[in-house]
Parts: sequence; structure tokens; C-alpha cells
Amino acid sequence: MPGPGMLSEERAALQRYEQMVFIRLFEDKVDALYRQGQVRGPAHLGQGQEAIAVGVGSVLQPGDYSIGTYRGHAHALARGTPAGAVLRELLGRSGGICGGKGGSMHITSLEHGYMGSYAIVGAHLPIACGLAWASKIKGTDQVTACFFGDGTTNIGAFHEAINLAAIWGLPVVFVCENNSYMEYTPISQVTSVPQPAADRAPAYGLPSVTVDGNDVDAVREVVGHAMETARGGGGPTLVEATTYRHGGHSAADPADYRSETEVASWKERDPLLRARAALAADGVSEEDLEVVTARASAETQQIATAALEAPALDVESALVGMWSDGSAQWRN
Repeated sequence: MPGPGMLSEERAALQRYEQMVFIRLFEDKVDALYRQGQVRGPAHLGQGQEAIAVGVGSVLQPGDYSIGTYRGHAHALARGTPAGAVLRELLGRSGGICGGKGGSMHITSLEHGYMGSYAIVGAHLPIACGLAWASKIKGTDQVTACFFGDGTTNIGAFHEAINLAAIWGLPVVFVCENNSYMEYTPISQVTSVPQPAADRAPAYGLPSVTVDGNDVDAVREVVGHAMETARGGGGPTLVEATTYRHGGHSAADPADYRSETEVASWKERDPLLRARAALAADGVSEEDLEVVTARASAETQQIATAALEAPALDVESALVGMWSDGSAQWRN
């Protein structure tokens, strides 16, 4: 645990680091379980992108909303969604966050303000506008954070949602996780501007905002300012965070379209290594840092053991929570 004499800011920074470490180890465990045939369906992992989810999550208030993509495990965990329930969902086991029937791409926890991961590219941006519009109608100070990848910037829904948010002055912060690849294709090969999100923002009357997405403190500062703007009635902001996924598009993708040199170069900028170095420079001891890693590792293993021991879903559960006849009668 952090030392008793540690300042509150240092404690908070160490907690963010621990959250990043846990998310990394959680994703590593999912990868291992996928390769063992335990995870059904696709699993889109985000090792290397943890600083964005944690940085944004650290400035969201309990009543705020966030909404993400099919690469959304970190987005959910950063809001406090129980990791055990998320893993059970991926395994299709009892106790899954969505009953074990949504899988990796459909994580949702309304209780924690995480309004869902969406498999259809760009489909959730208009939904983010709807969430923000509801907050504006109700007169609350709630802000919506909307995560999406660089490939989404070439989807029509992106342009429609950004335009609508700007026109209506919605309290929403759009966060583009630019990891340079839209599935297997470099975004630079199919986009006419170098920054696919930020360079298009001015066309909708929004400032061009970029941030180093591998620096959790930088993400926290930039997105925190955008949140304050939205919360104060200043309207939306579009933030482009530059990052890199260490693995392929999904756990099944060997990513051999990338050079070893490119991958190695980005791994030198690993957000966990950078956060650890920053903490050490601020006086956090090596002992405290090692305790964080050990605790996160133990928690990950405990969660995995419990999830694998959880019973598989009953066949009868397939009909629970479904529309039985197309009417307003909910079957439960």
C-alpha cells in the first residue's frame, strides 16, 4: 500500500497506475483464456492503450456517462465495473455483467455509468449525443465521454454526431483513440489528413485538440479541461489521443502487417513504463511500485479462478430478457 506519508496527489497517481497495471494484466489473462478456447467469439484487446481509459475515467464524476467500442474492456473497468462480472461475460458464465450473453463486444453497466460497448463502428456516437441531450434537457451537469477508434472518423455517423453535438452545444467529450490502424489497414493510407479526428474538428467549429495517449497525466489534464468546458455549458470537445495497440486487431490477429521495428518502438513508449518512471521521479519507492504489481496480479488470478469455476449458462436462459412476441411484453 502507499506509504502513510505519501501526499494525496501521489496516492491518486499511484492508484491510477495500479488501475492501468490491473487492466493490462486483465487483458493478458483474457488473451490467454482465448487461446485456451475459453472465450467465445472475438476478443478485441487493448494492451498499450490503458492510459486513455484510466485518464478519462479519473476525471469523470459518478453521475457522468461513458460509452465505448468493441475494444471496451478498459473503458468499463475504468468506471468501476466489476472485473469478475466482465470476465464471466467473456466466458459466457453465470454472473456475467450482461447475463453471459453479450460477450466481449457488449459490456454494459448502467450502475457505473458505462452505457455500453458497441460492435458496429461509429454506431455509438449518435447515442452519445442522445445521452448528452438528455442531460441538457434535464438541466443536470452530467457529461458524456465517448470513446472511438481512428477508423470511425471515416464513418458517416462520426460526422453527423460531431455536427449535431456542435449545433446543439451538447455536454459531450469525444475521445478518439488513434492507434494508427483501422483493423488491418493503416489509417494514413485511407485518410487525407494526418490527424483523422483533430484535423477535421475545425470544420464543425470545434478546436483541434491532441494529446499523447500514452501519458495518463496528459490525458487526465486535457480531457479534464474538456469536461469542465462541457459541464459549464461550453459545449463539446473532440480530443485525439495518439496511442498504439501492442497486439493485433483481435486476439486472433497475428498482426504480421506491422514491422517488428514499429512494434518495438511503440513498446518503448508503453504507458505503464512511462507512468512508473514518472512515479519514481516523484519519489514513489520501488517497493510501493512492486506491491502494486503483485496486488494486481493476485487479484487478476483470483478473478480468473472464480470465473472459470462459475457454472455455464442454462439453456433456458436463452429466452430470458428477450422480446417474446415483438410487443411491449418483456419476458423475464
